[in-house]
Amino acid sequence: MDPNENVDWVQVTESPLAGDDLTRWATRPECGAVVTFCGTARRSSTTGHDIVELDYETSIDLAENRMRDVVRVARERWPTLGAVAIHHRIGRVVLEEAAVVVVVSAPHRREAFEAAQFCIDTVKSSVPMWKREVWRGGSTWSQEAHDIVSVRDV
Repeated sequence: MDPNENVDWVQVTESPLAGDDLTRWATRPECGAVVTFCGTARRSSTTGHDIVELDYETSIDLAENRMRDVVRVARERWPTLGAVAIHHRIGRVVLEEAAVVVVVSAPHRREAFEAAQFCIDTVKSSVPMWKREVWRGGSTWSQEAHDIVSVRDV
């Protein structure tokens, strides 16, 4: 898909995410607000180990379909949205790299902030994504697992 021909852009990729590029893509002349959220790999963990990297796994087709559902519901709730992008990494993500980026543009800041928060919260709760935490000498699947919910239930 050529992202310049559309106002929605979802992607699951092994490539590094470029929040600045997505922000530029989402900037539209009719929109006075662009909100960008970058979720980055952090050192701390529920296991007590110092994390050095994360490893994400998913079914790309399933994840992208769920992410499109997230965008669809966001557009129903905030009909004035301009562009919406949701990108998620899979594979190895080292500390400080972005694991997920959500960008929303809208005519006004309130809709942009609310829709961006809805998108990241809903991605986290409705898109099946498995995260392995890796530290020097070991790894484990994240203990932050939860039941996957319907996009409309968020």
